[in-house]
Amino acid sequence: MNSLDWAVLISYFAVMVAIGVWSHKRVDNVSDFFTAGGKMPWWLSGISHHMSGYSAVMFTGYAGIAYTYGVTSFVTWSFPIALGIAIGSKLFAPRINRLRSRLHVASPLEYLKNRYDLKTQQALAWSGMLLKIVDVGAKWAAIATLLSVFTGVSLNQGILITGVVTAIYCTIGGLWADALTELGQFVIQLLAGIAMFVAVLVELGDHGGFLGVWDQPELQGHEKPLVGPYGTVFLLAFLFIKLFEYNGGMLNQAQRYMATPTPKEAERSARLSAVLWLVWPLVLFFPMWMSPLLVESQKGDGSDSYALMTEQLLPHGLLGLVIVGFFSHTMAMCSSDANAIAAVFTRDVAPVLSARARAWGERSGLLAARITTVVFLGLSMAVATQVNSPTFKDIITVVIKWVAGLMGPIAIPMMLGLLRPFRRSGPTAAITSWGMGLLAFWLVNYPIHWAVDGGVPLEYQVSIPLAVSLVLYVLIGYAKPEDTPERMAIIERVNTDGDDDSAAAAVPVPAEEVPGTTRTP
Repeated sequence: MNSLDWAVLISYFAVMVAIGVWSHKRVDNVSDFFTAGGKMPWWLSGISHHMSGYSAVMFTGYAGIAYTYGVTSFVTWSFPIALGIAIGSKLFAPRINRLRSRLHVASPLEYLKNRYDLKTQQALAWSGMLLKIVDVGAKWAAIATLLSVFTGVSLNQGILITGVVTAIYCTIGGLWADALTELGQFVIQLLAGIAMFVAVLVELGDHGGFLGVWDQPELQGHEKPLVGPYGTVFLLAFLFIKLFEYNGGMLNQAQRYMATPTPKEAERSARLSAVLWLVWPLVLFFPMWMSPLLVESQKGDGSDSYALMTEQLLPHGLLGLVIVGFFSHTMAMCSSDANAIAAVFTRDVAPVLSARARAWGERSGLLAARITTVVFLGLSMAVATQVNSPTFKDIITVVIKWVAGLMGPIAIPMMLGLLRPFRRSGPTAAITSWGMGLLAFWLVNYPIHWAVDGGVPLEYQVSIPLAVSLVLYVLIGYAKPEDTPERMAIIERVNTDGDDDSAAAAVPVPAEEVPGTTRTP
């Protein structure tokens, strides 16, 4: 990097902070901070939803997969996400929007106290927060790794720089700041991605051009959709995982649905995000698929290949723009996660731990939300310094194995609890499926993995916990139905608009039992 690249990077940080300061004017209460007051237009929600699913792991871990295996990086990652969001646009997006518009909640988990019970809500809240700390820690480590390649700063310095800038704008401006910065970040990564795509196309002229390049020995097998550990079982498991994760199971995407004015606009925002996930990653991945022709990775997993290719192909200025693109992905995801976890803690956890928290007004609740955001970011940054330790092994292990494997047991009770076909599943089904799913994750990743010659394949490490949780949630619901009138009223409220919910009208939920009504929304 030279002075021009540094100027681009510093200007980007300054603009992100400025957006946060401007967004501060739009945040008057907790509802504004966590759900933008339900006033976010569908197109901004859709772009924000799309951007909050990326991070620098795309340019490190998945760049390594693309370098080694080729197009399977798209087939087994962004394609399942696009399909999962498309399905969720009808199945989940409108219902999650009604959590805010009909139940007046500001946290995606806030309704669980009445849908199941307090114990289930707290189990899902605590496990979700802890998993998110680890997940975001991996994202900080990924962007810091890239920063070290380009600038030579240490891993810890890179984590500190990106974390502090993100903390400033998302703590000041809440979800409005997240969404508006993500809009700017989307434009930046659009320009950066196209610049890299064109640069690689120009270089392919020396290797047979776009059509002839696939015959090169360096790309042998790169055109196959499913190779290596990424086979059919992995693809199917990932589709189910991403169906839950990217429609709200990991909390931050749920907020984008809640932020739109109506369920219909939430559905439109999900469809926009699905289209972006289907099309845009092809532009990003193509240079990665070609990278074995252009650079020789210095790491065994190929995770440095995209950074090396960027340095080799782009002139200064454009190089700085692509580096800003790396930051834009990571900061978009981490800021949205921080906002979601702050919502869960201040709305779901703190009131259980403290009588004072139950009496928070608008001002004190907003202050608590901002403090919680800073604390979460600090904890995730501390975890980031340990991502490459023996405990976590490496960045891609954290993202694929830990997050994908643990997400299912946490998300299934939350997401399926919204749907009428699963109305019989109550607290017993929810807490059992959660606990046994976590146990299954530990067994297949540690005792069984160590005992089996060659270890348990990755596809089963991520799929078995999800399968265990899903089966138990359904079977226990039928074996021990707990569909009380009060729980049915909650389900009807999130499945109908206006006065059409006859079941909910027949069995009204007392005001003190509706999530969010006892605290200032």
